[in-house]
Amino acid sequence: MSVSVAVAGASGYAGGELLRILSAHPEFDVRTVTAFSNAGQPLIATQPHLRSLSHLTLQETTAERLRGHDVVFLALPHGQSGAITEQLDEGTLVVDCGADHRLTDEAAWATFYGGAYHGAWTYGLPELLRAGGAGKQRDALVGTKRIAVPGCNVTAITLGIAPGVAAGLVEADDLVAVLAVGPSGAGKKLATTYLASEIMGSASAYAVGGTHRHVPEIQQNLRVSGAEDVRISFTPVLVPMARGILATTTARLAPGVGAHEVRRAWEQAYADEPFVHLLPEGEFPRTADTVGANTALVGIAVDEAAGRLVAVSAIDNLAKGTAGAAVQSTNIALGFPETLGLTVDGVAP
Repeated sequence: MSVSVAVAGASGYAGGELLRILSAHPEFDVRTVTAFSNAGQPLIATQPHLRSLSHLTLQETTAERLRGHDVVFLALPHGQSGAITEQLDEGTLVVDCGADHRLTDEAAWATFYGGAYHGAWTYGLPELLRAGGAGKQRDALVGTKRIAVPGCNVTAITLGIAPGVAAGLVEADDLVAVLAVGPSGAGKKLATTYLASEIMGSASAYAVGGTHRHVPEIQQNLRVSGAEDVRISFTPVLVPMARGILATTTARLAPGVGAHEVRRAWEQAYADEPFVHLLPEGEFPRTADTVGANTALVGIAVDEAAGRLVAVSAIDNLAKGTAGAAVQSTNIALGFPETLGLTVDGVAP
């Protein structure tokens, strides 16, 4: 018997990627799609690439429309999920791709987002390492009814550096991350910053100086992995590629730590992971190799002169960074094989 699914925010980029993955999933039946301003239009009017779902029409996003499904995916801007999720049945699996349920610290929410705080849900990053050898986050996802999908930048940085934090090989109070980010991470909205004439042939930093909303979530993850004090200087840079994130994260090495020890920690962390792949020594990832795939590619090096670890990670911000992670976590929650309906193969060229 198929699992009935509703997707809210189906006219946006994240919603569209969710639907692309769900349409090929053997256990899921997408029955309802909703939107705000686009309600009443055929789905393919806003997502013309989703021909297999051309029979669907966008409905108004209300709790009443979303009720009665086995799984509800929310792909809404921050601040819009919480009021809806409070009205959904506790027996429904609800997966929020927005920020409303990610942070465990209400004060951090107030500082970086503002508005009503709706509490933290089970965090949807299965590969997140827990401190002290206590397994990974996937254990907490089994059977849960509420999932908070991580931020895309957060996923790229966390997967790149967490093995070193968990193994005590790097000092988490001295982290620097610079990310090349495609504009689809900002959603499908009209803004001068994201016009082709503004971004083609150009790169520009934004949210500089510790102001990006993903900062507290990164800190939260690395504390889960064992860090006591997390200090990170995080600078995203908008670049002219539709989708993708390339994160270069550096950390000061703990005294006496060498390259062999570093590599062994990353190998052990990701040896059995289907979607996180450590590249061979001396190789570093490209965003192009992750497009459309639920993979995170990681390359590491030790800068001996600087005494720092360098981790370079690449993901598709809409796949592993959002929709792929949502489906992966949902598979775990429902007891399906974790890889069901997901691919490690990207699209080239």
